[in-house]
Amino acid sequence: MIVNGIEVTVNGLSDVSEQEIISYIDMLEKETNEDLSSLTISPAEDDSVALDYVLQPAKFERIRRITGYLVGTIDRWNNAKRSEEHDRVKHGLN
Repeated sequence: MIVNGIEVTVNGLSDVSEQEIISYIDMLEKETNEDLSSLTISPAEDDSVALDYVLQPAKFERIRRITGYLVGTIDRWNNAKRSEEHDRVKHGLN
């Protein structure tokens, strides 16, 4: 099932309400300071629940190194720097 845009799976428990699931999601997102991608709720041995979760992938901004400068974007570069970046060999991530 999807709850608040998160894929939630409940295994071996029949009495978990949607409000309880939302509470688990809120608790985990507050604890991790990240957004969840999926959540699995299962019974634990001590009459509690086990929460297995996957976080959303981290957002990654490309970083370029051109003659000693680490930058994310090239919008403030002069023409010489832009030309240098354009002429460099691009390597794939494979």
